[in-house]
Amino acid sequence: MLTQYETTFILTPVLSEDDTKKTISAYVELLKSNGAEIVFEDHWGLKNLRYPIQKKTTGIYHLVEFKAEGKVIDTLEIAFRRDENIFRYLTVRLDKYAVKYNEDRRAGKIGKGRHLATEKTGA
Repeated sequence: MLTQYETTFILTPVLSEDDTKKTISAYVELLKSNGAEIVFEDHWGLKNLRYPIQKKTTGIYHLVEFKAEGKVIDTLEIAFRRDENIFRYLTVRLDKYAVKYNEDRRAGKIGKGRHLATEKTGA
């Protein structure tokens, strides 16, 4: 049975838009080639960092939610460690409550989209 994970990683802000897209798609393809099923992706874009990393105060954030076997995480994190364009990364295993929360958030039942969803339904 596949476990659901969520990985957020921060890229260096000096990458061009094309380089950013290539880097992100390379990691998504790495996941797919190792048997992962991509559930959701969210590109947060350029954000301020809480503290400077390598003398940079901003970073490009990207989130990938996927289902995979545990061994895929080792492969992904080794690739992150070897890539000088990756500042930081965090991978977490999602339990059933986190999976439900993420599904509800994407459906607009929770968070900013909630108001839009209730306006459309008239509730």
